[in-house]
Amino acid sequence: MFKRILILTGAALLGFGACLGALRVSGAWSLLPNRDLNHSSDYVRDVLKIVNENYVDPKLSSYTSLTHLALHGMVESLDPHSEYLESKDNRELEEDLDGEYGGIGIEVEMRKGAFLVVDPIPGSPGERAGIKEGDQIVSIDGKPLERGLGMESVVDRLRGKAHTRVRVGLVRPATAAHLELDLVREVVKVESVRGVRVLDGSVGYIQIREFSEHTGEQFIDAMNLLLRKGIDSLVIDLRNNPGGLLDSAVDVVEPFFKKGELIVYTQGRKPSDRDDYLSENTADPLRIPVAVLINGDTASAAEIVTGALKDTGRAVVVGERSYGKGSVQSIFKLKNGEGLRLTTAHYFTPSGAMIHAKGISPHVEVVMTPEEDRKIERQTARPEITDPQVFKDHFDFLPIEDRQLDAALDVLRAARSFSQ
Repeated sequence: MFKRILILTGAALLGFGACLGALRVSGAWSLLPNRDLNHSSDYVRDVLKIVNENYVDPKLSSYTSLTHLALHGMVESLDPHSEYLESKDNRELEEDLDGEYGGIGIEVEMRKGAFLVVDPIPGSPGERAGIKEGDQIVSIDGKPLERGLGMESVVDRLRGKAHTRVRVGLVRPATAAHLELDLVREVVKVESVRGVRVLDGSVGYIQIREFSEHTGEQFIDAMNLLLRKGIDSLVIDLRNNPGGLLDSAVDVVEPFFKKGELIVYTQGRKPSDRDDYLSENTADPLRIPVAVLINGDTASAAEIVTGALKDTGRAVVVGERSYGKGSVQSIFKLKNGEGLRLTTAHYFTPSGAMIHAKGISPHVEVVMTPEEDRKIERQTARPEITDPQVFKDHFDFLPIEDRQLDAALDVLRAARSFSQ
């Protein structure tokens, strides 16, 4: 009996020793998935503790502040498109993707330290109150905008919940007039599809400013309107389009593809991380000549549309090489309303061409100066202003020739002549 107990005890000890050996080997081979994570977390914890206890300014070195700084540095050093989003930034991103926000409906940019109105959105409280392009914002709710103030702070003050009031002080450079406007914020819906009209007798024109949640629907509505007007060719203007939602880009392209055709695919870090985006169009695809306008600020989802149409021979691309932002950012929700925008894959055209860092090259290159780009962007945003003098009064310059659009119309004329 005693011998049997010794044998069992020895076997147990051998088994325990084998487990310890296996743990050592698996640790050395990194077979335990959390070993590296735990080691790195402990190291970060040690540094946080040292900084918190020894940094000269205790307000700046609280654990909460240091954690946020560490997260920003960790994520945003990976690439220009990954980002740790604190609650306010995450909320603003969701508003942008939804295509609507609470505000007065003006686009603002900073030039030489001054905050200037780029363009009031048609039908917005700002436009109805008479705000014009070029007006300088000098105060909000009676507080002057001091030099050194960031654009983010100005936008935050202008935006707010619908039906709340905001007082905006403006200076109009053309007349040196000082204006004080009391405005009521509204839910401003950003129309990503604009300028829908017929050019050159039978050429449809659609400008897409961004790809938000409703862009696909807006594009289909615009196409149906133009087709009812009898167009036989189409210009899709994607200049200065920064991109947006991948699904919206696919929705825009689908009418030109048969059901089941590949539009774009994404490839992540593993071979199994490939996602194919196929057309679900059940109707006959559109078979009209198409020209796509792009420039150096055409990016992301706008490049997907361009690449799909160019790669499959469905469009002629006119303008300048696009930006080359062909990576997928996935949004991860964190605690306390915060989020993480992380690059998880790259876009590829149907033939397998990578967009990221390469961009889309045009068939017909027409290079514009930065000044021309700025003026054309203003012109295309307000096509309803047809009187040159009224346009000059509004934008402080006369309309200029859009050489890229002219080249696209020439291409489409040639395509129609060839088909006839």
